[in-house]
Amino acid sequence: MVKLRLKRVGKKNKPVYKIVAADARSPRDGRFIEEVGYYDPNFDPMKISLKKTKVMYWLKNGAQPTDTVRQLFQKEGVLLHMNLLRRGKSQEEIDARLAQFEADKTAKQERARAKKARLKERQKAKKAQTEEKKEE
Repeated sequence: MVKLRLKRVGKKNKPVYKIVAADARSPRDGRFIEEVGYYDPNFDPMKISLKKTKVMYWLKNGAQPTDTVRQLFQKEGVLLHMNLLRRGKSQEEIDARLAQFEADKTAKQERARAKKARLKERQKAKKAQTEEKKEE
């Protein structure tokens, strides 16, 4: 059975992963059939790069994604695309839904950045306030 899974590469304490199609019996960092993407969790918005045509090919031919890879595919909208294809939706409907998905994803990232900035501002203000109390 073919699995879509992560292959660890990168330095010690700085993992970077390749998303590969591999036989389920092969070791984690061992032999693989084809590389279908790249995942770098070391950046604040993690970097995910997928060859979507290759991913769709393997999913259509029965490859099973591991739990982590499935979550990455959901974040990128690959599973939504597969689901819409299986339901027999037209290409226009699929494109519209994927565009809506991308817009929602971008808005969610912007909200997260804004929330992080607000938290940083609060911490800065709180720190300044405690320093003022110490000086008195």
